[in-house]
Amino acid sequence: MPDPNDLFAPEESAHAETVAKSAPLAARFRPRTLDEYVGQEHLLAPGKPLRRLIESDRLASLILFGPPGVGKTSLAEVIAQRTQCRFERLNAVESSVADLRRCLAAASTRLKMNGQRTVLFIDEIHRFNKSQQDALLPDVESGTVRLIGATTHNPSFYINGPLVSRSQIFALEPLSDESIARLIDTALTDTERGLGKWNAVLSDDARRHLIFTSEGDARRALNGLELAVLTTHPNAEGKIELSLADIEACVQKKRVLYDRDEDQHYDTISAFIKSVRGSDPDAAIYWLAKMVEAGEEPRFIARRLVILAAEDIGLADPRGIMVAVAAQQAVEFIGMPEGRIPLAEATLYLATAPKSNSAITAIDKALEAVRMESQVAVPKHLRDAHYKGAEKLGHGANYQYSHDFPEGIAPGQSYGIAPGSFYSPTLHGAEKLISERLAYWKSLKSGIPSPNPRSRG
Repeated sequence: MPDPNDLFAPEESAHAETVAKSAPLAARFRPRTLDEYVGQEHLLAPGKPLRRLIESDRLASLILFGPPGVGKTSLAEVIAQRTQCRFERLNAVESSVADLRRCLAAASTRLKMNGQRTVLFIDEIHRFNKSQQDALLPDVESGTVRLIGATTHNPSFYINGPLVSRSQIFALEPLSDESIARLIDTALTDTERGLGKWNAVLSDDARRHLIFTSEGDARRALNGLELAVLTTHPNAEGKIELSLADIEACVQKKRVLYDRDEDQHYDTISAFIKSVRGSDPDAAIYWLAKMVEAGEEPRFIARRLVILAAEDIGLADPRGIMVAVAAQQAVEFIGMPEGRIPLAEATLYLATAPKSNSAITAIDKALEAVRMESQVAVPKHLRDAHYKGAEKLGHGANYQYSHDFPEGIAPGQSYGIAPGSFYSPTLHGAEKLISERLAYWKSLKSGIPSPNPRSRG
């Protein structure tokens, strides 16, 4: 009787071969060795740590994460070919705790009976809930299994901390244009697993478009190529000549690699904010366009612009927050897609405005003082003196009404906090005049006036 937990039992090999022949090109064209593996040179180039671990069969548990189509499952299968361990696979989408426990029990038995270790590959491991992930911990900790988890989600947020701490994390990147081109060219000529028997060729424009629209996703590129080959009639010489129009019809619109509540969302808005703060209007408008095209919630973008206006432009250009709030109100009023225009206007205005973070710096310093230091009592001359009995308490005594003095400045009067304690104006944009005005007022309060900055041409 074959082991029911053996996913590669001899009886299954013929079926697996049949499935492989009928599988999409991207599935049957998976690499069989490290030399066939394309991309991820930062991990797998000769001498790189992951390649050395694989070649020496020294792998501990690891988690591979990255966007779809970059080779996570393929890398796990390559490891299976190299390792002397038993290779088992589960898909978290369709596996239960019971399936997981049966697999772990078989691995434990195998280790006790013949000393063979097990590599357990779990695809989409982020789909396992906490209890399923916790069930892995004892066997990963003891070394009964070497775990290889594959996920499109950041393990720091979607994988249990104890499991992450017991695993090596490797981030896979979208494939480069050169890697996608290499895959396309190899697939077109490979007669065993590729499309070589179809005698197909790509025009230069079609090849460029296929690479461009794949966005570093090998699966998308290969499946689009296969669809184009299978749906294009050969010419009189029996050759399939794929034009730009053929590829455009098969791959359709280029998709934007984006998610609404995960890494792409946070990374893109971070790039957007930093581009505006860094006064780069071209980068800022690009990241805005990416969010708009991906269907990001426009209210979210508008909120960030209002925050940016106050935090990063501030008093260097007080009109910045007016523009941002106007854009937010315009988006609410007109909706999308027209709302992209006021969003773009606000983005460009803020990116090209002078910058100052004095507002956020001042409020945060003041908040820290309120929270951490002794409370400052309101001086008696500043206290409310409008009620009966306030005068007897000394409230309002010796208060100097500012408008009774030249320039509206009462000389020698303090307001409970030393000037300059929290607000430090920059010399950028309109805030330069504020800085000069404060210095002038300081001189008035000291009784030694300096030239009025408003009198300058």
